[in-house]
Amino acid sequence: MGETNKKKVLIADDEPAVRQLVHRILSKDYVVFEAQDGSEAVDIVLSQKPDIILMDMMMPKVDGLTACYTIKTDEATKEIPVVMITAVGFDLNKRLSQDIMGADGYITKPFTPQELQSAVNHFFGESSEKTPASGKKPSPEKTPQRAKPRRS
Repeated sequence: MGETNKKKVLIADDEPAVRQLVHRILSKDYVVFEAQDGSEAVDIVLSQKPDIILMDMMMPKVDGLTACYTIKTDEATKEIPVVMITAVGFDLNKRLSQDIMGADGYITKPFTPQELQSAVNHFFGESSEKTPASGKKPSPEKTPQRAKPRRS
């Protein structure tokens, strides 16, 4: 696959080691851009239009949640999937990032290369998982969610 045909991934994290790890895992199959804070991430999203964004929640200048919200409320970028990556695995943070800020997924650190690759593949339709009848893909997570009963 030529470089110009590769899908583009943006990793936004203030920790250089995390950016390097993600770059090493994904650069064989994707063009990987790196941002060290939310402000830089938004700038790269606007200029490069990545196919997916992997965003740390806690970063300097502009945090990941604010950057996610900015991306998801912009007509030009709102369709780009944003997967929050964080060491904070609290359900409240997950709900805030997905339900309020518009993130499409949530991965907790530490993650394995397989978990990261699986999450990215999921959004590129390269996963063996099926899309539910709702048409919305499930959020890739480190641990599977249990189905919650629906209220009538």
